[in-house]
Amino acid sequence: MAMTHYPVATKRFKLPSMGVENTNAFLADLTVSDDPEKTIVGGFFRMEKSDKPLVYTYHYHEMKIIVEGEMIITDETGQEVHARVGDVFYFAKGSVITFQSPSVGLGFFCGQRLEGEG
Repeated sequence: MAMTHYPVATKRFKLPSMGVENTNAFLADLTVSDDPEKTIVGGFFRMEKSDKPLVYTYHYHEMKIIVEGEMIITDETGQEVHARVGDVFYFAKGSVITFQSPSVGLGFFCGQRLEGEG
């Protein structure tokens, strides 16, 4: 099977809102595997400065790398990281993660879920 290339993927399309009131959070799936037993999805998540942060409970395992800007990421234990370009995160299934940004941040994610389940 041939590889799939997404040139300049960070600029490729407008991310739709996640629809959380007073929260400027945007997400889109870019690519999905065709393995029905171990499906993985990759895409982009953008967090902009907002009135309130995004609190998200993971029902799947996910890894994320910050590719532009900055985010403040906090877990349910109170651990807080001021995430910058190049920082990588692993969010275990069941994690409750809070995302916010003092400006704007963009992350690429790879999650063990079905397309559109974000």
